[in-house]
Amino acid sequence: MTRMFIAATLSLALAAGGAAAQIADPAAPAAKPAAKAAAPAAKLNDAQIAHIVYTADTIDIDAANHALQVSANPKVRAFAEEMVRDHTAVNEKALALAKSLNLKPEDNPTSKKLMAQAQTKTKDMAQLSGMAFDQAYAANELAYHKAVNAALAQNLIPAAQNAELKALLLTGQKLFKEHEAHAQTLVQSLK
Repeated sequence: MTRMFIAATLSLALAAGGAAAQIADPAAPAAKPAAKAAAPAAKLNDAQIAHIVYTADTIDIDAANHALQVSANPKVRAFAEEMVRDHTAVNEKALALAKSLNLKPEDNPTSKKLMAQAQTKTKDMAQLSGMAFDQAYAANELAYHKAVNAALAQNLIPAAQNAELKALLLTGQKLFKEHEAHAQTLVQSLK
C-alpha cells in the first residue's frame, strides 16, 4: 500500500544484511521459499553504512518536504518540520564525521534500492491530498522509523567498526526512537 512508502523496503534491505538483500513491494504477495538457501549477505563496511544512513535520512527529508508542500494540517506540518530539521542535522554530523575520518560514503546496492523504491512510492504519494495524504504520511513515518530503528539495532550499529561512527549511530537511534513515538501520536490524532 502507498502509505507504507519504503518502510518495508528499508526493513528488508537492512535487516537482511545489506548489499545482497532483495527488496520487495510490501503490497506484493509473499515470495515462495527458495529451493536452496541464499548465500549470506555481504558484510557492510563503514563507508557503506555511512551511505545507507545518509540515504535513509535524505529519503525522510524528501518525504517531509513533500508533506510541507501538500498538507495544511498543523500537526502534520509540525512533524514534517521536525523531520527536516532533525534528519538534516544528523546528515550534517554524519558528513562532518566522514570528512574527519577521511571516509568517503560508498554507494551500494542497498542504498540504490532504497532510493529507487522511495522514488516510486513518492510518485504514489503525490496522488494523495487532504486527510488521505496526512494519514498515509503519518502511517508511513511510523513504519519508517520502526524499520530504521530495527535496522540500526540489528545490522548497522553491530556492523560499524569505527567507534565514532558507532556512537553517531547510537545517538541517531535515540533521536529516531523519539520520532517513532511522535509518529505514533500523530497517527492516533489523525484517526
